[in-house]
Amino acid sequence: MNPGQVIADLHVRWVFGWERDEGDPPFDFRRIFGGFYDFGSPDVRLYDDFDPEQRVATTAAGYGSIWEPGFRGMVSAHHAVDDGPHVIAGQELAASTLTFTARITLPDGATDLRTTTSLVWRRTPDGWRIVREHNSSKVLPAGTLDGAFGAGLPAVSQEA
Repeated sequence: MNPGQVIADLHVRWVFGWERDEGDPPFDFRRIFGGFYDFGSPDVRLYDDFDPEQRVATTAAGYGSIWEPGFRGMVSAHHAVDDGPHVIAGQELAASTLTFTARITLPDGATDLRTTTSLVWRRTPDGWRIVREHNSSKVLPAGTLDGAFGAGLPAVSQEA
Protein backbone atom coordinates (compact mmCIF):
# COMPACT_ATOMS: atom_id res chain seq x y z
CA MET A 1 0.00 0.00 0.00
CA ASN A 2 1.36 3.44 -0.85
CA PRO A 3 2.23 5.85 2.00
CA GLY A 4 -0.64 8.22 1.16
CA GLN A 5 -3.23 5.48 1.57
CA VAL A 6 -1.60 4.22 4.77
CA ILE A 7 -1.73 7.73 6.26
CA ALA A 8 -5.34 8.25 5.13
CA ASP A 9 -6.36 5.00 6.81
CA LEU A 10 -4.44 5.88 9.98
CA HIS A 11 -6.00 9.34 10.22
CA VAL A 12 -9.53 7.92 9.97
CA ARG A 13 -8.70 5.25 12.58
CA TRP A 14 -7.27 8.02 14.80
CA VAL A 15 -10.59 9.93 14.68
CA PHE A 16 -12.53 6.88 15.81
CA GLY A 17 -10.03 6.15 18.57
CA TRP A 18 -11.69 9.03 20.41
CA GLU A 19 -15.08 7.27 20.41
CA ARG A 20 -16.65 6.62 23.80
CA ASP A 21 -19.82 4.77 24.69
CA GLU A 22 -21.55 4.73 28.05
CA GLY A 23 -20.04 1.93 30.13
CA ASP A 24 -16.67 1.86 28.31
CA PRO A 25 -13.60 1.16 30.46
CA PRO A 26 -11.78 4.28 31.70
CA PHE A 27 -10.13 6.27 28.90
CA ASP A 28 -6.43 5.37 28.69
CA PHE A 29 -4.65 7.54 26.13
CA ARG A 30 -1.52 5.42 25.81
CA ARG A 31 -3.47 2.17 25.47
CA ILE A 32 -5.69 3.63 22.74
CA PHE A 33 -3.16 5.79 20.90
CA GLY A 34 0.18 4.08 21.58
CA GLY A 35 0.33 3.00 17.93
CA PHE A 36 -0.45 6.50 16.63
CA TYR A 37 1.77 8.98 18.49
CA ASP A 38 5.55 9.04 18.75
CA PHE A 39 5.96 8.65 22.51
CA GLY A 40 9.76 8.92 22.33
CA SER A 41 10.38 11.86 20.00
CA PRO A 42 11.70 15.20 21.26
CA ASP A 43 10.07 16.82 18.18
CA VAL A 44 6.44 16.37 19.25
CA ARG A 45 4.13 19.43 19.28
CA LEU A 46 0.43 18.72 19.83
CA TYR A 47 -2.36 21.32 20.11
CA ASP A 48 -6.14 21.32 20.18
CA ASP A 49 -8.11 24.52 20.79
CA PHE A 50 -10.90 22.43 22.40
CA ASP A 51 -8.59 22.24 25.44
CA PRO A 52 -9.91 25.08 27.64
CA GLU A 53 -6.33 25.95 28.62
CA GLN A 54 -5.10 25.73 24.99
CA ARG A 55 -1.85 24.05 26.00
CA VAL A 56 0.79 22.87 23.54
CA ALA A 57 2.05 19.44 24.55
CA THR A 58 5.66 18.56 23.77
CA THR A 59 5.24 14.86 24.52
CA ALA A 60 2.55 12.36 23.62
CA ALA A 61 2.23 11.41 27.29
CA GLY A 62 1.71 15.08 28.17
CA TYR A 63 -0.99 15.34 25.51
CA GLY A 64 -2.71 12.31 26.96
CA SER A 65 -2.71 13.93 30.41
CA ILE A 66 -4.66 16.87 28.94
CA TRP A 67 -7.45 14.62 27.62
CA GLU A 68 -7.71 11.72 30.08
CA PRO A 69 -9.62 13.55 32.86
CA GLY A 70 -12.27 14.94 30.50
CA PHE A 71 -12.73 11.75 28.53
CA ARG A 72 -13.04 9.71 31.73
CA GLY A 73 -15.94 11.97 32.75
CA MET A 74 -17.81 11.65 29.44
CA VAL A 75 -20.95 9.67 28.91
CA SER A 76 -20.14 9.29 25.21
CA ALA A 77 -18.27 10.77 22.26
CA HIS A 78 -19.37 10.01 18.70
CA HIS A 79 -17.65 11.09 15.50
CA ALA A 80 -18.17 11.19 11.75
CA VAL A 81 -15.66 12.16 9.08
CA ASP A 82 -17.05 15.13 7.18
CA ASP A 83 -14.26 15.77 4.64
CA GLY A 84 -11.02 14.02 3.79
CA PRO A 85 -8.58 12.81 4.67
CA HIS A 86 -6.37 14.79 2.33
CA VAL A 87 -2.79 13.52 2.38
CA ILE A 88 0.62 14.56 1.12
CA ALA A 89 3.11 11.77 1.74
CA GLY A 90 6.81 11.33 1.18
CA GLN A 91 9.01 8.47 2.24
CA GLU A 92 9.79 9.78 5.75
CA LEU A 93 7.18 12.49 6.47
CA ALA A 94 3.51 12.89 5.64
CA ALA A 95 0.78 15.40 6.40
CA SER A 96 -2.94 14.73 6.55
CA THR A 97 -5.96 16.93 7.08
CA LEU A 98 -9.58 16.02 7.62
CA THR A 99 -12.73 17.51 9.08
CA PHE A 100 -14.96 15.61 11.46
CA THR A 101 -18.10 16.26 13.45
CA ALA A 102 -18.56 15.06 16.99
CA ARG A 103 -21.13 14.97 19.75
CA ILE A 104 -19.52 15.01 23.18
CA THR A 105 -22.03 14.01 25.87
CA LEU A 106 -21.37 14.80 29.51
CA PRO A 107 -23.70 13.99 32.42
CA ASP A 108 -25.19 17.49 32.17
CA GLY A 109 -25.69 17.68 28.39
CA ALA A 110 -24.02 17.52 25.01
CA THR A 111 -21.85 19.65 22.77
CA ASP A 112 -21.88 19.31 18.99
CA LEU A 113 -18.76 20.44 17.15
CA ARG A 114 -16.97 20.45 13.84
CA THR A 115 -13.19 20.07 13.94
CA THR A 116 -10.50 20.47 11.33
CA THR A 117 -7.49 18.37 12.22
CA SER A 118 -4.03 18.45 10.69
CA LEU A 119 -1.47 15.77 11.56
CA VAL A 120 2.18 15.40 10.59
CA TRP A 121 3.41 11.82 10.57
CA ARG A 122 7.00 10.55 10.68
CA ARG A 123 7.99 7.08 9.55
CA THR A 124 9.68 5.26 12.43
CA PRO A 125 10.94 1.68 12.70
CA ASP A 126 7.56 0.90 14.33
CA GLY A 127 5.51 2.54 11.55
CA TRP A 128 4.04 6.00 10.95
CA ARG A 129 3.66 8.09 14.11
CA ILE A 130 2.17 11.53 14.81
CA VAL A 131 4.73 14.20 15.70
CA ARG A 132 2.59 17.29 15.05
CA GLU A 133 -1.10 17.89 15.61
CA HIS A 134 -3.29 20.95 15.27
CA ASN A 135 -7.05 20.83 15.80
CA SER A 136 -9.42 23.76 15.42
CA SER A 137 -12.98 23.26 16.60
CA LYS A 138 -16.19 25.20 16.25
CA VAL A 139 -19.03 24.53 18.66
CA LEU A 140 -22.25 24.09 16.68
CA PRO A 141 -25.73 25.17 17.74
CA ALA A 142 -27.36 22.69 20.12
CA GLY A 143 -28.96 19.78 18.28
CA THR A 144 -27.17 20.39 14.98
CA LEU A 145 -26.01 16.78 14.86
CA ASP A 146 -29.25 15.15 16.03
CA GLY A 147 -29.50 11.81 14.22
CA ALA A 148 -26.03 12.13 12.68
CA PHE A 149 -24.48 9.16 14.46
CA GLY A 150 -26.98 6.39 13.86
CA ALA A 151 -30.23 5.21 15.30
CA GLY A 152 -30.57 4.77 19.00
CA LEU A 153 -28.43 7.72 20.10
CA PRO A 154 -30.43 10.19 22.16
CA ALA A 155 -30.77 13.77 20.97
CA VAL A 156 -29.31 15.76 23.86
CA SER A 157 -29.50 19.51 24.15
CA GLN A 158 -26.87 21.84 25.61
CA GLU A 159 -29.60 23.65 27.50
CA ALA A 160 -30.08 22.82 31.17
